[in-house]
Amino acid sequence: MSDSNTSDFTNPSTFILLGIPGLEAAHVWISIPFCVMYVTAILGNFTILLIVKTEPRLHEPMYYFLCMLAVSDLVLSTSTLPKSLSIFWFNSREIYFSLCLAQMYFIHCFITMESGIIVAMSLDRYVAICDPLRHSTILTNTVVANIGLAVVLRGSILALPYPFLARRWPYCRTNIISHTYCEHIAVVKLACADIRISSYYGLSVALLVVGLDVFFITVSYIQILRAIFSLPTKDARFKTFGTCGSHLCVILAFYIPGLFSFLTHRFGHNVPPHFHILIANMYILLPSTLNPIIYGVRTKQIWDRLLWHITHIY
Repeated sequence: MSDSNTSDFTNPSTFILLGIPGLEAAHVWISIPFCVMYVTAILGNFTILLIVKTEPRLHEPMYYFLCMLAVSDLVLSTSTLPKSLSIFWFNSREIYFSLCLAQMYFIHCFITMESGIIVAMSLDRYVAICDPLRHSTILTNTVVANIGLAVVLRGSILALPYPFLARRWPYCRTNIISHTYCEHIAVVKLACADIRISSYYGLSVALLVVGLDVFFITVSYIQILRAIFSLPTKDARFKTFGTCGSHLCVILAFYIPGLFSFLTHRFGHNVPPHFHILIANMYILLPSTLNPIIYGVRTKQIWDRLLWHITHIY
């Protein structure tokens, strides 16, 4: 009987997502900020796309990269939040194995893409400040498109092994995932096999991608700061550095929650499981929510166009 059960359970058709174990009684209350942030992310990022599309003055590399960031944020938040909210509101915990693997792929694919887009935005700020006269000739539409293609290919290729390896493992323990979405390690931990290759691959990609991207961002901003401090007046320095303010906020909003999530997951063995899950959700949701707000408030061209749309609607 046990052999039969084991063989039937080797490839489960569905997984059960528990949500946030230990906080089940508070699921409805937790869903309120999650829902508000998700709606803000959807409306904010669609607004960014609409404004850039309808305003010819914004058809520049910086805003093309911002549109890529908005699309990435939309896909990333939508790949996880609707299912999380269905768990909180309707106790709808089942997810098909294939959909679980697809969710895992999209999460890792678009997190990697988002990091690459932030690097591309750093390059744009570097050229705009350090070599402004050649900005339009260096970052042509073709170059921007090629950078976007490279970012997409990198994310797509590096994310493929996650679901591929997860699908190979036999699952004979349980199909219950203590999470709100199909987080890679939370899924493969259920396998009754040696999953070190999955664990090592995930760790290697995280360190390689984040390490290289942070290195390129740091180099870009060292050169930017050198150029800024060489300007003759304080007002010129302050105004030039102000053009980087939005991008710096986006960098902090993306990498700080990610670093915190990584450190608590790898080394915070005494941290309560529900805290891990909340941090993992914030890592996906917080940048998607903050990015359009940061650029909407801090970028005059976007803010002015947004006000124009609002006044003409009402």
